[in-house]
Amino acid sequence: MRFVVFFCLFCLFAAPVFSQRGPTAVARSGEGAHSLLRRNGLPDTRHFQQFLTLNQGRLTTNNGLVAGRTYRLPARGKAAPAKVAAPAQAPAGSSASVLHEPLFGPRHSRVQVLDRTMRGAVYYLSPGHGGPDPGAVGKYGKQLLAEDEYAYDVTLRLARRLMEHGATVYVLVQDPNDGIRDEQFLEVDRDEVTYPRQRIPLNQLARLRQRIVQANQLHARHKGAYQRLLSLHVDSRSQGQKIDVFFYHHANSQAGLRTARNIHGVFTNRYGRSQPNRPYSGNVGPRSSLYEVRNSHAPAVFMELGNIHNARDQPRFLLPDNRQALANWIYEGLRADFKGR
Repeated sequence: MRFVVFFCLFCLFAAPVFSQRGPTAVARSGEGAHSLLRRNGLPDTRHFQQFLTLNQGRLTTNNGLVAGRTYRLPARGKAAPAKVAAPAQAPAGSSASVLHEPLFGPRHSRVQVLDRTMRGAVYYLSPGHGGPDPGAVGKYGKQLLAEDEYAYDVTLRLARRLMEHGATVYVLVQDPNDGIRDEQFLEVDRDEVTYPRQRIPLNQLARLRQRIVQANQLHARHKGAYQRLLSLHVDSRSQGQKIDVFFYHHANSQAGLRTARNIHGVFTNRYGRSQPNRPYSGNVGPRSSLYEVRNSHAPAVFMELGNIHNARDQPRFLLPDNRQALANWIYEGLRADFKGR
């Protein structure tokens, strides 16, 4: 009993002074900042940063909420619009060894350019789904796993690796306040936008057309350069079906086929080293019916990273180190493809 009293007193005196002036809300169990803002009618893309400022000292590590705690809310209509990052790239001719890319989040925004071996390469990275469409949704215990969140995190990690070696990178779907996340369970939100700052429509065909229009306009701007489009997804299959990472390309694109084979080759070799007793079953195949593969002016590769419903596949994208490994291996395949062009 004395321990309980002491703990309560400690919390009372350790807690920072908190003003109740202005609108407030009490966090529910399992709720994150984005969810709390949405529940209170606030567009979190515009108000998230102001929310963090208003509640400084009251948030947990990684800006988490404490269930039952009262938080101050931004006033409606007062937040400045969130800035969406420009193309992530190492500028041609630049001697800078460090770049700043806010899209990667505060912990990863500082990008050290290690070399210029990928200078001249232009990549359009398209993480699957986003905005009103979370894509496939799986479960791990009581936690919901949304395809768009995990595909986006791997995409950002890949973009960062490419930037470290001098490539020009356009992330076609962006979330201005997520960044690269080092948690297992990534909060589901709907505030992603299409590059440069377009609201993502509900209609699936309109969503895909929106990002491909942007990619093809940029492709014309970089005419003559080595250019590739990569679309990253997490598959949805029956719970008992385990799959390896596999790749699609356009049937008439030799460049797309070569890029897919180069990435596939890295995955095959890496699996051979890390899991020598288990053959890698991921494959490369044509699938020209996929909208992005069919309509991209740049040679395109469509990737499926795993089955979001399968318990043995889930650690491949649940664990942040594994998401980084996926990004590293894709980068190695792209580097081999660029060097052998």
